[in-house]
Amino acid sequence: MKANQWAMIAYITLIGWIIAYVKRNEQKSSLVNYHLEQALGLIIASIAWGVVLGIVISILPASLAGILSIAGALPLVFMIFGIINANNNAQQPIPVIGKMFENKFVFLRD
Repeated sequence: MKANQWAMIAYITLIGWIIAYVKRNEQKSSLVNYHLEQALGLIIASIAWGVVLGIVISILPASLAGILSIAGALPLVFMIFGIINANNNAQQPIPVIGKMFENKFVFLRD
């Protein structure tokens, strides 16, 4: 598989990230390493977003909670942006949150 395909797989759930992490050792690629960093950051941010959203939704009345639950799809939107960047061989951060995760996971650069 090509490097951009492994980079795209990294965004598809935690299992996809683990597979891409293990397979990246076969071919060293800065593109895959970059998108592994971005995808790991997105996974962590998605978990945090889900917890915060769950707490806020449990506090709000049902009518507002239903509208706010649509915000739960935000990590999916970011995942799509990451997959598009990986497909285009671009080392661009995910919009809004991607800059926070650049150079934070140095253990991925081995």
